[in-house]
Amino acid sequence: MNIFSVIQSLVEKAFAVNLIESEDRIYARNRLLSLLGFDVFPEHVHETEEGEIPDLVEKLVGYAVENHMISDLLDEKEMLSSDIMNVFLPRPSDVNRTFYEHYEKDPEQATNYFYSFSQNSNYIQTKRIAKNIAYKVNTDYGELDITINLSKPEKDPKQIAAEKQKKQTDYPYPKCLLCIENEGYEGRIGHPARSNHRMIRMNLRNEEWLLQYSPYMYYNEHCIVLSSEHRDMKISKSTFTRLLEFVEKFPHYFIGSNADLPIVGGSILTHDHYQGGNYEFSMAKAKENHVFTLKAFPNVHGAIVHWPMSVIRLRSKKREELVRASSLVLETWKNYSDPTVSIEAYTGDIPHNTVTPIARMRDGQFEIDLVLRNNRTTEDYPLGIFHPHEDVHHIKKENIGLIEVMGLAVLPSRLEKELKEVARFLLGEQNEIAAYHLHWAEEIKEEYKDQLPKENITEVLQKEVGMKFLRVLEDAGVFKQDREGREAFGNFIGLLTEEKTS
Repeated sequence: MNIFSVIQSLVEKAFAVNLIESEDRIYARNRLLSLLGFDVFPEHVHETEEGEIPDLVEKLVGYAVENHMISDLLDEKEMLSSDIMNVFLPRPSDVNRTFYEHYEKDPEQATNYFYSFSQNSNYIQTKRIAKNIAYKVNTDYGELDITINLSKPEKDPKQIAAEKQKKQTDYPYPKCLLCIENEGYEGRIGHPARSNHRMIRMNLRNEEWLLQYSPYMYYNEHCIVLSSEHRDMKISKSTFTRLLEFVEKFPHYFIGSNADLPIVGGSILTHDHYQGGNYEFSMAKAKENHVFTLKAFPNVHGAIVHWPMSVIRLRSKKREELVRASSLVLETWKNYSDPTVSIEAYTGDIPHNTVTPIARMRDGQFEIDLVLRNNRTTEDYPLGIFHPHEDVHHIKKENIGLIEVMGLAVLPSRLEKELKEVARFLLGEQNEIAAYHLHWAEEIKEEYKDQLPKENITEVLQKEVGMKFLRVLEDAGVFKQDREGREAFGNFIGLLTEEKTS
């Protein structure tokens, strides 16, 4: 490998995808030379290196490790990688200016620009995302998306030790992984590099919010919309206002929020943020089982959605009316108890009920899905009554957040290897099946009996993992898909249709 050829090839790739202009080539090359400790460049470099931007960056980082410029720690490699790409990137103000020039012509053109920019800048980890295993499984509720997440690099023992040795400051900066202060941040051991990170400013409910894409996106144009203020997640009337304002600005995107309580919320509850994108989840396509009208809002279409979790869909041409109707559902649900189906709104002063809201535009109307959530625990269900139960933990044990609520499973990387051992077990081959998969594997063997030839074993396992994920969603549903659950859901809807509001 000729390191100077790699440098020149990266410069040319950056030019080809419009990160830089022709006049920037020498400047960019010199900045790369400086980062890699060179003060000269050969007069004639004819050789070119194969690969896309992530591949070329990886080669430069590998050179730095081999020549002891940085250690072989993940975070140090990520910092250099981010610094290398930052050489080619405009300032945040320039990115925002270009974004809104596109927006004036068409909102979709603006997001197309920023999405391509975030990929080309290597902020979206396209090479790593390609490693993920993804497929669809048909169910009575429509297709479920199944992904086994292999994109996030695992930390080795040296990295973990380095993080432990790193002294913690009394004033963490940035305060969390979502804060605005991450934009352009060099990174450090234990905090990811963000030199090549850019955000789009926007106004939602007269506050500054920011749009970025997820570095490890799970679906098309997976974006994050976050408050410029570091504050806790909270579902309220203001949430519905912001979500519907966003889809009015970007009608080709959906947007939703994780719930604001532990167990049923997402992984980050300390920073107010939403997730969206240009993707239609199975839940959005699910049919409506029971249509109703809220007495206080006769112009709002209401329905129960045919979905394994408990979903109320509201739709209206009038944004503010839909905000008020959604607030009515939220406030009613927050104080609702039905002991016959284990729903208790409070334990003392501790609240248990909240919603996971998802907004979109459909046929020129505003639409919002409100997924009813409850995070109560008991001695029998210490991780949550409406949380994946123990018999599905071998597939999924973590919280069921916004993305999974909508029908996309984000399953742990361990399953890649473990499912291969399950397949060997099913085929009667020598295997090292994990003990926690054994009962499930025996059930599959019994169900399929002699219909497990090698050529379709992967297909069988994919289907069965999908069925387990369906069970995960059913466990998380507060009103179950049986007669008792449907009647209880109907009682709650009956309360809403009689509810009055000021």
